[in-house]
Amino acid sequence: MVNRQNGGLIPSQIVAGKNSRDLVALPAEFPDTLVWWNEQYFRFEVTTSASSQKIQWRDLALFNEFVLREEKTGRRSAWSPRLSRAFQDYLRSAPTEQGGRRWADRTANRVLAHLKTFAKWVHKLAPFPLGDPMAKIRLQAVGTGLEIERALTPGERRKLLDAADLLVQTGGRSRDRNRYRGVAERPRRQGYRPWRNRAVIYCLIETGMRRAAVTRLQAADVDLQKKIVTVEEKGGVRHAYQISREGLQAVGDYLAQERPADSMCWNSPALFLASSNVRNTSGSLSVRAINLIWDEVCRLAGVEGKTPHSARHAMGRHIMERTGNVAAVQRQLGHRNATYSMQYARITADELRDVLDNR
Repeated sequence: MVNRQNGGLIPSQIVAGKNSRDLVALPAEFPDTLVWWNEQYFRFEVTTSASSQKIQWRDLALFNEFVLREEKTGRRSAWSPRLSRAFQDYLRSAPTEQGGRRWADRTANRVLAHLKTFAKWVHKLAPFPLGDPMAKIRLQAVGTGLEIERALTPGERRKLLDAADLLVQTGGRSRDRNRYRGVAERPRRQGYRPWRNRAVIYCLIETGMRRAAVTRLQAADVDLQKKIVTVEEKGGVRHAYQISREGLQAVGDYLAQERPADSMCWNSPALFLASSNVRNTSGSLSVRAINLIWDEVCRLAGVEGKTPHSARHAMGRHIMERTGNVAAVQRQLGHRNATYSMQYARITADELRDVLDNR
């Protein structure tokens, strides 16, 4: 927060630690308005990227406008659980000029999720008289586009890992049958890295990390003893992913077989390096390169319609099925809001049909 001194604003010690873990008293005087609290929230608590912060600010501003319109004041004290429910109803029913709804269910859920996080933070510092005004607000189940519907199935996971293992033998080999007729093993094209590509697939499937995080992984952050890989995730937050024994072995094979030669060319701490014959790169793989590796393995495995993010959803489903614990999903995938982890407790349309057809 801030204190006023000599007509200016100087930092206070209200938030002494990250994410409001260490809190002390509020200043004696401060403008107790929602706009003021928004400013302090983004100054001290929000750590996401600039683009994400822009969306969060817009969502909170939407609520501020609603409060001013309904309560004729911007004071924090006007925010009650009933006002939160009224805002939720407004998001669900507000029409456009052409008819129809102004906000889709997904958009309304995003706004409410940002508002829930903000309200919880404010309530820690300055408790609301009637309690956290967003505590009992539940997000609406979205239609057919549930993330779990796009998760890899167990069968697809097996096919992809088998195809990744085959890269070591067949990946990048020449397809010219006439030129290399009778040759036991066709030559591999220059710059192809089968051990690296195999490790990338294992890393995506056996941790559930995002493809952008894979490009930011550093070799020094792979802990072979604890079976943990630590990486800078969205918003600059470092997150430690547990990785399976097979996944860790694939990463270890790449570190032993291919990375040393490429590291002599690139002065980069990245775990997954571009091949030494590639130019116009800093050394680390790009998101586009991760997509190309994934698409190649999908073709080999005969898996269609799945992206690297499907592996993340599959990890969420796997943990939920094995533990039934939302906190376990949240811990592995690094969700700051448990709402995103809760989706993996839902049943898919195919699973529901199977239940109904086999009574």
